[in-house]
Amino acid sequence: MQSIRSWRGEAFNQVPDSDNRIHSDEIAQAYGFTGALVPGVTVSSYLIQPAVEAWGLHWLTRGAVHATIKSPLYDEREFAVEVALPGGDDRYHAELFSENRLCATAEVWLPDALEVEPEYQGCEVMSDYWQPQKASRQVMEELRDQGCPAKPFMWSAEHEMAAYLRQQADMPALLRTQAVADDKQNDSGYANMSFLLGCANRHFAAVARMSPWIHLEIRAQNFQAVPLNTALISEMTITDLFNKKGHEFADCVFNLFLADSKRCVCSIQQRAIYRMRAG
Repeated sequence: MQSIRSWRGEAFNQVPDSDNRIHSDEIAQAYGFTGALVPGVTVSSYLIQPAVEAWGLHWLTRGAVHATIKSPLYDEREFAVEVALPGGDDRYHAELFSENRLCATAEVWLPDALEVEPEYQGCEVMSDYWQPQKASRQVMEELRDQGCPAKPFMWSAEHEMAAYLRQQADMPALLRTQAVADDKQNDSGYANMSFLLGCANRHFAAVARMSPWIHLEIRAQNFQAVPLNTALISEMTITDLFNKKGHEFADCVFNLFLADSKRCVCSIQQRAIYRMRAG
């Protein structure tokens, strides 16, 4: 087992053409940002990487994280993840800095015992012809009260979130989906957290039309590692809606299940701004 280590990298915006235009330079700059924002789920993956390096499959199958985005991380900018161990070898605190700014923080740990695994509810799965309404407080309240459709996903090497760094060789071997010349291990290709947390993001953005919107905070608990070419189903519940400083917020829970066995692989609590204040 490796030690938990700080590390440095270059930020990578995998989705410049996302429907969430906050990941484009034009819209991000219109809202006062310097440029396109790297997805919050990708920033979280940078904070989680020391756990995957140190604990490997143990973390992918039972690890937990609480990550909060503090300020934007911009594409192609250098960043540093600094870790501190408060005591013991099963937990660390991480902070991500870029351009002398604190961009995100996280607590990452291996629980002594797993939480009760969420059960599959059998919600109706969103069809290819699903037409979401424009996000508003009324629409989000209706989704909260009436329930949200489930959404399918496929973890594959072709997925745009298959890498959270430009070079997969810079990611832990367990998470690489591409052949790496100097990597002789076969134990690789497991879903990274940028993809898994991104499923929650995509599900959130699919139930109602919203752009731009901003991912702010996640709490996640893993229950199983996800091998390459695995079909998943996400079930979503809106737990709270509120306004703060003119922004409309939503708190949601997403449970990701294996499509065949309906076993839960990851449970995610997410906070996001679904409607930004004008100006």
